[in-house]
Amino acid sequence: METIILAVVIAVVVLAVLGGLVVGSRRRKPLPPPPPAAPDITAPPAEPHVGDEAETPRDEPRRTIEEVDLPDGGSTGVAVEEPPVVEAPQIEIPEPTAGRLVRLRTRLSRSQNALGKGLLTLLSREHLDEDTWEEIEDTLLTADVGVAPTQELVERLRERVRVLGTRTPDELRALLREELLELIGTEVDRTVKTEPADRKPGIVMVVGVNGTGKTTTTGKLARVLVADGRTVVLGAADTFRAAAADQLQTWGERVGAHTVRGPEAGDPASVAFDAVKEGKEMGVDVVLIDTAGRLHTKTGLMDELGKVKRVVEKHAPLDEVLLVLDATTGQNGLVQARVFAEVVDITGIVLTKLDGTAKGGIVVAVQRELGVPVKLVGLGEGADDLAPFEPEAFVDALIGE
Repeated sequence: METIILAVVIAVVVLAVLGGLVVGSRRRKPLPPPPPAAPDITAPPAEPHVGDEAETPRDEPRRTIEEVDLPDGGSTGVAVEEPPVVEAPQIEIPEPTAGRLVRLRTRLSRSQNALGKGLLTLLSREHLDEDTWEEIEDTLLTADVGVAPTQELVERLRERVRVLGTRTPDELRALLREELLELIGTEVDRTVKTEPADRKPGIVMVVGVNGTGKTTTTGKLARVLVADGRTVVLGAADTFRAAAADQLQTWGERVGAHTVRGPEAGDPASVAFDAVKEGKEMGVDVVLIDTAGRLHTKTGLMDELGKVKRVVEKHAPLDEVLLVLDATTGQNGLVQARVFAEVVDITGIVLTKLDGTAKGGIVVAVQRELGVPVKLVGLGEGADDLAPFEPEAFVDALIGE
């Protein structure tokens, strides 16, 4: 009996424990799932490279800002490359003008003494008959002396030779030198007027036909004036030729002269007016105005040259109007000279390329034609090859030593 009771008690206890387990499992709430682990971040693929850089970049040690060398001033900005500094052209010191033609005498005589030697050879003949005198006339005419001056010179030579009687080489050279100097003129004032007594600046206008070397002459004249201690302003009134203003400005920069210029194909008279105005404001000694190389056959352009002159004279009268002639053109240059003289009052002549012609008689002919003196001569391509005309040095170069 006791065994039966013990078995019943054990069964009851087992049932009670099983029931408690079932009830407890129903009351228990489910736990939230654990948080997911942090995802692995995959680096993006490296950019493709070419050649030696085609491999995947590797980690490299990095420096802190304290370890980085900074430029002076501590600036971390991007360095900006400065534009190159344009150096101003070096100002040249022209050689003095005193005796410049004498120094260039060798160059002049090398090309000019055909006239002098030809005359000396003819005058040295034992008998000076009519044929010889005709040859002397032809020699002078070929050298562009002109008809009237040639006749005057031959008459004087005839008389002097008849009086002298004997004609040694030294006597003939002295005789010819005297007569040529008389023909050219030694008493004429050949000074380029740039210093008016009552005002500053002096105003010089340079005129001439294309190809005579007008712009170059203007630049060389600036050098002559600077060499003599003057200050200069250049007016680039040749607005019809694109390179003229640039060329003149280059000449000016070499000697420190300011250049006034206008727009291409602009009004030349306006540029000339502004040049004189700026010259007055700057207090310079001389204003040089380069005009267009106007063809003397075109009336409209010649009228415009007259307009330039009138506009400039609103400031002050012109002190010089220099006509540039090419010595190699001979009698054709005289035609040009006549037309220019009708438009503006020519006060002086510049003969260029005198070293390239045996026709030195153009000096006599052009003076006779215009009634104004040759004041300057160009004897080469060098910057200082423009010289004041000196009759004695010129004649000595013609007839030789």
